Amino acid sequence: MGKYISRIQAPILDAAKVHRQDPTAAEAVLWAALRRQQLGGLGFRRQHPVGRFILDFYCPRKKLCVELDGPIHEGREMMDQARTEALGTLNIRVIRFRNEEVLTDLPSVLNRIEAAAAQP
Repeated sequence: MGKYISRIQAPILDAAKVHRQDPTAAEAVLWAALRRQQLGGLGFRRQHPVGRFILDFYCPRKKLCVELDGPIHEGREMMDQARTEALGTLNIRVIRFRNEEVLTDLPSVLNRIEAAAAQP
């Protein structure tokens, strides 16, 4: 584990810690449903650093990243796409949800996460 941590820049680790301490409402709701392997036995980490990125939720066993997009992502579609492509080079699949989806239709979001995790 030390070898992995040494490759992550300290500012990224610090930012991930701050994000874990101050989740958005949507992140808190989704984390309550994902933590402790409640979703199909899948283990997720939240605000997990990978290289220069901090992933909202990450299932290492399935190499699946779940990103929640709030108002800050408006107008950043090209940046988000570039991030998704960069993570793809690490064989990490990314699925995205709007914060509103999590807050208004959590069962559908969870079903879609399970379906994505089931894909090879």
